[in-house]
Amino acid sequence: MATASHIAQPRPHRVPSVLRAPLEGRTWRELLYVFSGLPIAVVTFAYAVTLMAASAGLLITFLGVPVLAAGLVGCRGIGVMERARARALLGMDIAEPEPVHALQRRKGFMPWVGALLRSGVSWRHLLYSVLHFPWALFTFVVSIVFWSVGWSMTLYPAWQWVFPRYLGLPGLQVSDGRRSWYADEPPELLLVGGTGLALVLLTPWLVRGLNHVDRMLVSGLLSPSRLASRVRELESDRGSVADTAAADLRRIERDLHDGAQARLVALAMDLGLAKEKLLEDPQAAAHMVDEAHGEVKIALQELRDLARGIHPAILTDRGLGPALSALAARCTADVTVTVDLPQRPAQAIEGITYFTVSELLQNITKHTDATTARIDVWHTTDRLLLQVTDNGQGGAHPTPGSGLAGLTDRLDAVDGHLLIHSPTNGPTTITAELPWRV
Repeated sequence: MATASHIAQPRPHRVPSVLRAPLEGRTWRELLYVFSGLPIAVVTFAYAVTLMAASAGLLITFLGVPVLAAGLVGCRGIGVMERARARALLGMDIAEPEPVHALQRRKGFMPWVGALLRSGVSWRHLLYSVLHFPWALFTFVVSIVFWSVGWSMTLYPAWQWVFPRYLGLPGLQVSDGRRSWYADEPPELLLVGGTGLALVLLTPWLVRGLNHVDRMLVSGLLSPSRLASRVRELESDRGSVADTAAADLRRIERDLHDGAQARLVALAMDLGLAKEKLLEDPQAAAHMVDEAHGEVKIALQELRDLARGIHPAILTDRGLGPALSALAARCTADVTVTVDLPQRPAQAIEGITYFTVSELLQNITKHTDATTARIDVWHTTDRLLLQVTDNGQGGAHPTPGSGLAGLTDRLDAVDGHLLIHSPTNGPTTITAELPWRV
């Protein structure tokens, strides 16, 4: 689901980001990630190497497979810890991979071991445990050197007195490769402090760049595969489609039972009474037949409305332009319709577009007090775009159980998106994106 509402742009900060960076919480969290990563990487690397050596040595016996399985379980546990650390310190939004029991074809220990060994997630966790150590060592050394040297040089004018008092030297010895001198004069103190300040300002961006590699390692090796994520998404969409279809069937059954069916039952009873009175009181029978005729017209209109709600004939016969114009004519607001499509899309996309507009126009009629509205439908390279704008009171939100939430689920089922911009007092602009299929 892609749902968005208008968010006010933040005010620009008075202090440039390059000057704020050394004191920002994000910088300290990223440094903590680097500093905590090395001891964790040492332990996980030793664990992974020991696992591979032990399991390889025992593969000639039956014990090799259980040892390897137990080691992979441990690597999965390491993955849980590393994902939690990345979420807390790097702010990564990373999902948990599919558990092993979801991959089992049968219950039991050996099927579980087989599922664990077949899972690519398990082997990627093992690979991460091996690869993370050299990178964690490199980032730790680089970060600790830049951070400690930068702050030490920046604060050098404040602790320069340590050299003459305790070391018998006038100051820090500095060399340019050809000659060396002691930094003990004010210009030299300023030079050392300025160099340190430059390193302090550079360190957050250096650490941030190094952490991008960590992000790639975590997202590439510890997150669910794209295929698995897509399968989960499709399964969720299939459930949404099934729920929507079931809700539509219940609505049709309810409309038939409470509407046309009830009228037809009453009509049958009225015609039965008219038949009995036909010989006794022809005039009364004629009056009853006349009333039944009116009931037939109402029942037919209800059936037409119900059929239009399932799939309107005008949409099938003439396409989106005339069908949306017919919808607009029934709206209480003055609606302008513009449809610019090179050809008719697939029937499923066309139907979803029609019912999306129908739901949005009903919302305009019921909730917005709008006097004017506009419907625009156009085509991009691979998307069909629909935008409905009204001058109503605004404040539209996709709360659970609302029509907008149902539209979001319906669009999500076909890889579509619903974007909502509806500030209080309006205007409201709702944009729907659907895949272009013909």
